[in-house]
Amino acid sequence: MLNSHKAGHIFGSVKQAFLTHLISILAMEKINCANGNCIIEVKDLTKTFGEIKAVKGVSFSVKKGEIFGFLGPNGAGKSTTIKMLTTLLNPTSGKIIMDGFDPATHSGEVRKSFGIIFQDPSLDDELTAMENMEFHGILYHVPKELRRKRIEQLLNIVELWDRKDDLVKHFSGGMKRRLEIARGLLHHPKILFLDEPTLGLDPQTRNHIWSYITDLNKKENITVFFTTHYMEEADRVADRIAVIDHGTIVAQGTGAELKKKTKKKSLEDAFISLTGHDIREQEANSLDFLRSARRIHGSRTR
Repeated sequence: MLNSHKAGHIFGSVKQAFLTHLISILAMEKINCANGNCIIEVKDLTKTFGEIKAVKGVSFSVKKGEIFGFLGPNGAGKSTTIKMLTTLLNPTSGKIIMDGFDPATHSGEVRKSFGIIFQDPSLDDELTAMENMEFHGILYHVPKELRRKRIEQLLNIVELWDRKDDLVKHFSGGMKRRLEIARGLLHHPKILFLDEPTLGLDPQTRNHIWSYITDLNKKENITVFFTTHYMEEADRVADRIAVIDHGTIVAQGTGAELKKKTKKKSLEDAFISLTGHDIREQEANSLDFLRSARRIHGSRTR
């Protein structure tokens, strides 16, 4: 028979193991959302480059049909996190589920589930609007009949159908952004990633861009995951916001909740309260690497 000391020790160990397991279950329930209505689930996500930890145990979830703002200073880990979500980088540790699939093991299925609009223009200026759309549709194996119908529908939504045969190099910045949004939605993605979608645009054009995005979000129930440095935009359009700094999530909630938490009147003041006043270095984005590769290739072919 066990003496009381040993029995107490075993009971304590079992109790601790049970509590640990229970906490783990509760944590997963929180990230998985009730009734399985999350389309993006991130748990303890980490990415290291040598001795540098760019992302440190990040966890968050995004509901289906939600407009989710992912905010942070330069170099906070935003781009690295998005690259992992969009299969451009493999995590060092942690778990990602995108539309029911793990990007590390089912990258093809994950890529079909999202469209992405980069911070910098990625259109071919020497092609027409229609040709840019057609090329994208072919890459995503959208059947011809469906592709033509979808192109007309989307170009009408962003008010570019009458300019479909014009070369993109003659488009304004706002028109190019609208075309990129239409192109990113051509293959019926469930998630749309927007990296600084209104950067460098005037206030009128910015308002129009967000009007198109929120309208598409409502009509097609598309989940929108965006980054921006325009805090008033995030406060106005985001259903929920996560703030990342130094590789960790420092706050999550609605704009109103973040302002209440920091006792600030504006989201910009709340953001500064959460991340500090120091100026950060700009981190390289995906297109910076593409530009570097293009410059190297170009110098070799001259």
